[in-house]
Parts: sequence; structure tokens; C-alpha cells
Amino acid sequence: MAGLNEPQREAAEYISGPMLVLAGAGSGKTRVITQKIAYLIRECGIKPIHIAAVTFTNKAAREMKARVKGLLGKGEGRGLIVSTFHNLGLRILGIEHKHLGYKTGFSVFDSADTLVLIKGLYASESLSNVDDAEEARWAISRWKNDFISPEQAIANAENDIEIKHAMLYVRYQRQLKAYNAFDFDDLILQPVVLFQKCPDVLQKWQNRIHYLLVDEYQDTNASQYQLVKMLLGDQGRLTAVGDDDQSVYSWRGARPENLALLNEDYPKLNLIKLEQNYRSTSRILKCANHLIQNNPHTFEKQLWSDLGLGSNIRIIECPGADGEAERVTVELNTHKFQKRTSFGDYAILYRGNHQARIFEKYLREMQIPYVVSGGTSFFERPEVKDMMGYLRLLANQDDDTAFLRIINTPRREIGGSTLEKLGEYANARNVSLFEACFEMGLSTILNERAVTKLQNFTNWINLLSDNAERGDPIEVVKDMIKDIGYQDWLEELSSDIKIAEKRMENVYELVEWLARLHKDDSSKNLGALVAHMSLMDILERNKEEAKDDMVSLMTLHAAKGLEFPYVFMVGVEEECLPHRTSIMEENLDEERRLCYVGITRAQKELTITYAKHRRRYGEDVECEPSRFLTELPEDEIEWEGSGRKVDEVAAKERGRGHLAALKDMLA
Repeated sequence: MAGLNEPQREAAEYISGPMLVLAGAGSGKTRVITQKIAYLIRECGIKPIHIAAVTFTNKAAREMKARVKGLLGKGEGRGLIVSTFHNLGLRILGIEHKHLGYKTGFSVFDSADTLVLIKGLYASESLSNVDDAEEARWAISRWKNDFISPEQAIANAENDIEIKHAMLYVRYQRQLKAYNAFDFDDLILQPVVLFQKCPDVLQKWQNRIHYLLVDEYQDTNASQYQLVKMLLGDQGRLTAVGDDDQSVYSWRGARPENLALLNEDYPKLNLIKLEQNYRSTSRILKCANHLIQNNPHTFEKQLWSDLGLGSNIRIIECPGADGEAERVTVELNTHKFQKRTSFGDYAILYRGNHQARIFEKYLREMQIPYVVSGGTSFFERPEVKDMMGYLRLLANQDDDTAFLRIINTPRREIGGSTLEKLGEYANARNVSLFEACFEMGLSTILNERAVTKLQNFTNWINLLSDNAERGDPIEVVKDMIKDIGYQDWLEELSSDIKIAEKRMENVYELVEWLARLHKDDSSKNLGALVAHMSLMDILERNKEEAKDDMVSLMTLHAAKGLEFPYVFMVGVEEECLPHRTSIMEENLDEERRLCYVGITRAQKELTITYAKHRRRYGEDVECEPSRFLTELPEDEIEWEGSGRKVDEVAAKERGRGHLAALKDMLA
């Protein structure tokens, strides 16, 4: 307990009844939970097998386990449950499934499995299309999270679509049972159903879990709330840790009001507030506090820090999306140069995954390493992988992986058995797949038609490669894309023409990047250009190993629980943050909490940007700065643009810093 402050120590040592720890951002809540587990075992004599700590992500559970292990001696924590809600539910069902009529060895369906099942149910009655199946899957998931049975869903349905989905829910559950399977949401719902159905089983688990700790309580949904309540019974041996200001998951069923319900369920609830922040400067926290005061609160709190006042928060107006991405990239690179920091010290946070693409483009051009969390990185997109496969094979005909990637993209009627026999032959001859296509012996294992198709492809690649070596490689690549009819191929694959167009834009972007590399150094042949791009690809694929020195790109949702010395919060405009849907639904409180989460990720410096113009829904629109920016304290902010006077003192200070860094480097 040595390093805990007074409220932290009180929270760790209190065991006289149910307790809510209202833990502000960066206030050390994980430390409190892990210290409390050690306290329960060592000082209170509760055996580890009778303690359970639950949270929401595998990452958080792993971190908690590691910290507890560091506090306890070898074997001292044996039997302790530290897991996600879903893993706890899986543990219960793994032991008790027979009471629900399930056989041993049941399956757990993920979202892809459930979508296939729903499509199958629709197809059997020719009811619907792919989009309807996806919509139905979300409806069923919401019902399960809200602890609503199929029968209740039918009774509560208010229109034809809800009735259709509710009827499907009935058949879906029957089908799952027939498959001896649970879906992901069932891992919470079914243990509650089990406990309601079998009081003796409930008593068994109440006897098993003498003390329960729940992290991120504001993110619990109705089913999770019921599971916790049933496991506790009348005893109330609970420590709930949460922060209503960081509840940002209502779209997946989270109910921040569950924090308030604790007061009703347990009138003797002890409330302890953790308000000292160990992460951010006072200016950052003042901005966060000012913003979040505009939301209604069941529990009031004020974050504070003794880490110093810190720099002003900068708000920068940019002309457009490209201008914003370029400005952020240049600012980041210049700041790194001045401060002699690492790329891993920086994060670019945005409201939606689609916003990452333009920042990736400028980061790549400035050769700044980055990692995209929660979204699809540029190199991970299928169309980019396809084009990189073609480029790699043009540059190196011995690249078997590239050969296999593109041999049937688009389709060339070269079947799986043909490729299998080609592979066996190439291995036996110790040559590449490409080279094997020209060997006379191949005709002994493949028919003439298959050999002709393989040789047509390889001869064409040879011709392109030769043309690229002799002439303009960029023009060769453009011709190649036309030759294979790649745009038609994408239109055939995509469910919507706009999706195909967006994917084709990624292909054009790759070609443009290749052209810029060639323009920068025209002496480089295609092989050298592709090698440069492949290196960027490899760096991204090895991002887990190199992530310590890479700029982090992620959504505000994905950033929750993380912290970075320097944060750029981008696209802070009306209809983006707050999101257009939330404005229409008048659900601004959660959007404000999301903005609050973004601000409190910053440890030392925070820069907020917005664009005056942006392309939305196929047309250029004028953007309005987010209303949340007007809720920040003026005296802590340095504005640039929007007709406001620039803080000349701060600008000069940055200039002096840049000059000093340059002199230091030259010295």
C-alpha cells in the first residue's frame, strides 16, 4: 500500500460492504484493484479461489493478472479468477451447460458464424438480402445485451421490421440450440438464464465467489448488470470501479445509469472518489473538467494534477482535409525534431476509422512510421495487397507468395488442383512457381489447356517486366491495371458501386505514390521502387514488434484506457464530433464524453484541429468547428486561424525551440 494516496488506500482496504470507486481518467484505478486483491488474500484471509475480478477486454485482464502476480508470491494467487465478462460466462457454461440442455463440447459462434446462420435462415424463406441479415444480427445482439428474450422481443415489437427480426430471433435461438452452440452475447445472457432457472446452481456460484471486483462498471449492459447482481445476492461483497464521464459504448448496449442503480440496489453503498490524475498537466485537466461539466452527473468530481501547468491547448483551423493531414504531419515531425522525442510518443485520434486514410498518406510520404489500431491499415486492404502482389512479381519473378496472390486475381480459370500440381513440381525441381511454368516436364503432370493458361500469364508478366525495365515503369503499371480489368473485377466483387469506387481510389493512390517515388529518383528501376514500398509494408506487418517507435493512429473509442505524451485530436467539427447521427438523435452527452476521453489521453501537450471544408457524401461542404470547442476555457487555449489573433509569444517560443534544436543537432 506504500505508494497509494489516501483515497486509493481507503478503496483498497474497505471491505465492510459494497463500494463504488469513482475513478477519473488517469487516477490509478487498476493499481487500486490489484492492491485490493492482494489485500483480500493476505490481510483478510480470503482464498484466491473465492475472488473474481472482471473487466471488458483481454488486454485489461492480462495487465491486471500480471500486476497481481507481481504483488503476490509464487502460487499465492492460485485459483484466482481475473477475466473478461465473457470468459467468466464461458467458465460458468463450461461447467453448468447440461442444466440448459446443452451437450459437452458446445461451440461458440463469432459474428461471422452468426451472420452465416442468419443468412441461411433468410435464404430458406427467400426473405431478404445481405444488408437485412446484418441488420437482423445487430437487432438480436441488442436484445440479448438488453436481457430481452425472443418472446419479449415479439411482444414489444412496434413495427413490421421489428416483428420480422423478433420472429427470426426465435428461429435463430432454436437453430443455435440444434447446433449445440452459443453466440458471443449468450456467454453473458445464458448464465443469467441458468441462474434464474436453477437456484441451486446460483447458490453454488455465490458460494464460490465471496468477493467480486468489477472494472469499467459504466460499460456494463443489462445482461452484465443482471449477472453481477445475481452472483452477489444479498451479500453485496462488491467493489465496482467506474467513471460515468468515460461511458462511450451505448451503441453496444452499455448503460452508464448502472452506476446510479448501485445506490438503489445497495443503500449502504460506500462512494470513494479518485480525483488525483497522474497522467496529464493541469491545463489539460482544466479543459477536460470544463467540457464535461456540460453533462448531467449523478456523482460530481473534479480531476486535478500536481504535474505542473503545462502548455496551452492549441486549436488549429485548416483549409481542408488534405491541409489538416499535411499540417498535423509537419507539426508532428517538427515537434519530434525539436524535442528529440520518439515517434511512439505521438497519437493521432479521430472519430471514425475512415479518417485515418488521409493521415496515412502524408505519414508515408514523410516516411514517418505509424500503426493503425482498430481499423484497416493501407497495406492491409485487399486491393492494395493485390496491387503489391503484381508489383512484387513484376520486380521479382521468383516471389512465390506474390505469384499465388495474383494468379487468379482477377480469375484466369486456373484451378486449385492445377496450382497444387504446379507447387509439387516446383518443389521437386527446386525452382520457383514462375520458372516451373516454362519447363517441358510440366506437361507430364498437367493437361495442355492448364499449361497454356499458366504460360499465357507468365509470358504476359515477362513482357510487362521487360517494358518497365526499358521504358516508364509507371505507365507500364497503369497499363497493367487496365489490361486485367481490375475496376470491373472490384465492381463484380463489391455489393455496391460506391464501395468498388473507394477501393479503386486506393489503387490509384498506390500508383500515385509509386509515381512520386520515381519522380524523386528517376534512376530507380521498378525493382528498387517496389523494394521501398515493400519495406513500408513489412514495417506495418511487424508493427507489434516496432510499435514502441511508431505514431499511433486510432479512433477515440480505441484510445480509451491509453495515454500518450503528445496527442493530436483531429476532425473536431460538427457532424463529425459530435457525430451527425448523435446530433439528429439529440444524444450529445455521449459524444461529449468521447471528446473528454480524447482530451484526457494527452499527458503533456494536446493539439486539436478541424477543417473549414471537407468532402462528404460526394460533395465539398463547408464545416463548422465543433460546439465542444466553445465549451473549453478560453484562457487555456491558443487558437490559430478562424480570424483569431495568433499568440505571438507562443509562436516565437516555438520558433526559438526549433532554432535551438537545429543548433544542437549541428553542434
